[in-house]
Amino acid sequence: MKIIKITLMILILLINLVISAPSWADETSHLSVNTDYFIGQKVIWLYKARADSENTQRIPAEVIKLGSKQVQVKVHKNKNEFVNRWVNRDRLEVNKSGNSFK
Repeated sequence: MKIIKITLMILILLINLVISAPSWADETSHLSVNTDYFIGQKVIWLYKARADSENTQRIPAEVIKLGSKQVQVKVHKNKNEFVNRWVNRDRLEVNKSGNSFK
């Protein structure tokens, strides 16, 4: 009887872990459909040095990872160096020209 109780508790624990695991990840799961951006897409990052700044710089970037609230982009720095940054989705535009890195 004790073995049945232990087996049942382990089974309930495993089912709970399987169901709740996707909510732990910051990245979107394969079950959710998000058509805003895709990995490898060329975008324009509307960058402000400070939140109160009125000057917005348009920085070409490429989407690396998709998160639930933010997108990780790869930005060209200098001399073939790149840096990855997490950016809010509302600070991105789709690059229609297609040439992001020179």
